[in-house]
Amino acid sequence: MAETLTLTLNPAVDVATSVDRIVDTRKLRCNAARRDPGGGGINVARVMHRLGGDCEALYLAGGVLGRTLSAMIEAEGVPATCIGIAGETRENFSVRESSTGREYRFVLPGPVLAEAEWQACLRYIDERADPPGYLVLSGSVPPGVPDDIYARIARMAHQHGSRVVLDTSGTPLGAALATGVFMVKPSLAELCTLAGRALEDEAQWLDAARQIVRDGGATIVALTLGEQGALVVTADRALRVPGFAVPVSSAIGAGDSFLAAMVWALNRDMAFDETLRYAVAAASATLLTEGTRLCDRQQIERIYGELACAEIVAVP
Repeated sequence: MAETLTLTLNPAVDVATSVDRIVDTRKLRCNAARRDPGGGGINVARVMHRLGGDCEALYLAGGVLGRTLSAMIEAEGVPATCIGIAGETRENFSVRESSTGREYRFVLPGPVLAEAEWQACLRYIDERADPPGYLVLSGSVPPGVPDDIYARIARMAHQHGSRVVLDTSGTPLGAALATGVFMVKPSLAELCTLAGRALEDEAQWLDAARQIVRDGGATIVALTLGEQGALVVTADRALRVPGFAVPVSSAIGAGDSFLAAMVWALNRDMAFDETLRYAVAAASATLLTEGTRLCDRQQIERIYGELACAEIVAVP
């Protein structure tokens, strides 16, 4: 069995293209589209696989797009298990405006899942003979699935001794934190929502992250801050790792890449500063790639080498 299992309840075929300028009403003649497998857990598994990690992607998919998604995952060589559903897998669409560099992302809700379909995921996780060391729960919850689905899975994983890593938003995020996970990776906007207030500076970010740890929501809070890097908080330390300046082609999958590299490094018992540098390197490498390609290991290692001298600051 794989060291890491990722779960994607609401995967997608990600379509990326570009156009010189976006204007309303007119037909916009786009450049050739690129298609990649998408969804939080699938992206995490793709990057971990490229790093040489032992990872399996579990996902639900159906219809013509579901078959397309499975074929793309297989073509990348990512070990995966698909649970079939009756509905059609969604397609997400992003357009880069070449004249400004702005990226517009259109995200569909996904198919409505029947109870038997999402319950099949729980059974698959519960009945594994060899539970994974890390279980990554990443991405949105599709229609028809209860908001506490990640909390239910977290309780199950605790019984099997798996470390749960969480990357989602809204009610499912709050419900899972009430159960408790090993690591959570919120964005600043998600942390503000959890805190119920605007968080204006590092001191407030730190206080909100520490509150999650004090409340037993997570052992590690990895707060991603875009170009400002990341702030990682545990019960006994808080570390700030700077961002790495790169020309941004697309931000799609940068957070997933950060999480993938972090779990991959933790699985190898790397020192915490090395772990954080790899996470930022993977996110930065993905920013360099167009559309939904994500990073590759060569890019990650190059940026990691340049980050070797970057100071990781202990925050009091």
